[in-house]
Amino acid sequence: MPENPYDHPKFFEQYSQMSRSLQGLSGAGEWSTLQKLLPDFKGKRVLDLGCGYGWHSMYAAENGAKEVIGIDISEKMLAVAREKTSATNVSYKQESMEEFHANPETFDVVISSLALHYVEDFQQVVQKVYQALTTGGTFIFSVEHPVFTAEGSQDWTRDETGTIVNFPVDNYFFEGRRNVRFLGEEMTKYHRTLTTYLEVLLKNNFTLEHIVEPMPPEDMLDIPGMPDEMRRPMMLIVRARK
Repeated sequence: MPENPYDHPKFFEQYSQMSRSLQGLSGAGEWSTLQKLLPDFKGKRVLDLGCGYGWHSMYAAENGAKEVIGIDISEKMLAVAREKTSATNVSYKQESMEEFHANPETFDVVISSLALHYVEDFQQVVQKVYQALTTGGTFIFSVEHPVFTAEGSQDWTRDETGTIVNFPVDNYFFEGRRNVRFLGEEMTKYHRTLTTYLEVLLKNNFTLEHIVEPMPPEDMLDIPGMPDEMRRPMMLIVRARK
């Protein structure tokens, strides 16, 4: 399987203390934007790629989904998801996004939250998603914004006093592997341009419906550091239809 830092005990412990881990969807800064873009789940079959703790899988089930399957590479993440999930129509499977296989026309909705920037071959996953979706089905995903992933450090530039000066954007058109440090752990992410994200979808016969760069919600702007998130986009949300 591909690299998986989420099963490293020290990293997982730190991740479990993040607001999005403790509070669920309400603790995720992009949730208020993503929620408005989600399709009607009633009676739908849903695939959650890189499901993590299963928050989006549970949300789909709570909002009427007929069946939900969440896949993730992390054994530890899936253990938490299974513990938190009470709905009997939600199941989880340990599998990487690169290796998942679904029969044609199996799902009505495929969702992926902040996971596809860990995938080296985005086009391969898009092709699989297209095959797995029913005609008219929805593919909605969030990723780290290309502005955020381009330079590689994913950190602010600061002056000698530690005050933020700006956010570095460099090597934007040089796509590929970025070695980053997150929660004290070295990990690999993959940078691709906005053009690549959108053109891959279009070339694989998807129709683009929404392209959104979520801003921090007003009720989170009093959280330390959150106002600085208005200075550059950190995430990108795309909704497409087969």
